[in-house]
Amino acid sequence: MRILHTGDWHFGKTLEGRSRLKEQENFVDELVRIADWQQADLILMAGDVYDSVNPPAAAEQLFYEACAKLTENGRPLVVISGNHDQPERVSSVSPLVARQGITLIGLPVAEAVTVGVSRTGEIAKIAALPYPSEARLNELLSAEGGEEELRKAYSARVGTLMKKLAGQFTPETVNLAMSHIYVLGGLECDSERPIQVGGAYTVDPSALSIGAQYTALGHLHRPQAVKGEGIIRYSGSPLAYSFSEAGQAKSVMMIDVAPGGAPALEEVHLSCGRPLVRWKAKGGLEEVHRWLDEGRDADAFIDLEISLNESLSLGEIQRLRRSRDGFVHIRPIYPEMEREELRQERSGLPVSELFRRFYQRQTGGAEPEDELVQLFLELVAEDGNAKEGEAE
Repeated sequence: MRILHTGDWHFGKTLEGRSRLKEQENFVDELVRIADWQQADLILMAGDVYDSVNPPAAAEQLFYEACAKLTENGRPLVVISGNHDQPERVSSVSPLVARQGITLIGLPVAEAVTVGVSRTGEIAKIAALPYPSEARLNELLSAEGGEEELRKAYSARVGTLMKKLAGQFTPETVNLAMSHIYVLGGLECDSERPIQVGGAYTVDPSALSIGAQYTALGHLHRPQAVKGEGIIRYSGSPLAYSFSEAGQAKSVMMIDVAPGGAPALEEVHLSCGRPLVRWKAKGGLEEVHRWLDEGRDADAFIDLEISLNESLSLGEIQRLRRSRDGFVHIRPIYPEMEREELRQERSGLPVSELFRRFYQRQTGGAEPEDELVQLFLELVAEDGNAKEGEAE
């Protein structure tokens, strides 16, 4: 069967008061086209349907429309709640939609979800665990233990629930896992509401070692794999929801898998949504106006950092905003501020973070790929070893 993995829709989210609803509507349309084009048999939505526990009516309407469009041709859809969702709100319409092949899971359940696929005649067993908050697990973790003890207790509890759900896996079914959690080793963004206190509410990858052929995760907005047993992936969010996501490619995952077989994966990139970019104008207002005249990043939301020797007047700020509706932040940077920032950067930050900041300055805010950071660290290590050899 062919499975589409998505998550972290955050319907109703705004960017500094700017509505993203039209972009989210475009995402739904693109997702439906991808599901049809890729001949998806089953769709997994891994949590954070909404951005708040009390979403606006337009966000709820968009979710219901998305469910209707995605399942219009009899394609099953399984949705779990995330840490932004009110679980009962997500699952409240279950009696109305169950016959349409839509499964909505708000709170942790005792049994795996069973879904039949008409095209292949195969059956999927899904160990589906919505965001397992302390309250939702119905278990108070001791506040007396240290962070490490709390993390182990929480991770063990999640592992116990997942293993219980996986007890219904069989050799004749496609066996899947899905949850909305922060797994150790994942890379975060600013737009994700923390679900851990320090490192307490994080999950060790070993808790997901339950024999699933594919584990679909939600919460982290950067599409990524997590090291662990089997294939564990975050699909990421469909739109960039904060400037910490500037330069990230957004996507959904397609999984082709048969009972007992190894999955074949394909990352399908999305084209919807206005990009979020960072402009660093070292040449002051003149440089900014030149970029505007050139039509640079015409459809983007912009975080502008502008180097100036004199104060930026309110009138100049208003003229910039009138010239382009995409300006979200306009931050003047003066020479003494740059010197202080440089001093802070050079004091105690790890080499990997210094490289990331350098890369962002050189590329206008783009995030370096993890492989590039790792390669840089390896080159630094090799250079250090060579110098030690010369000294010896």
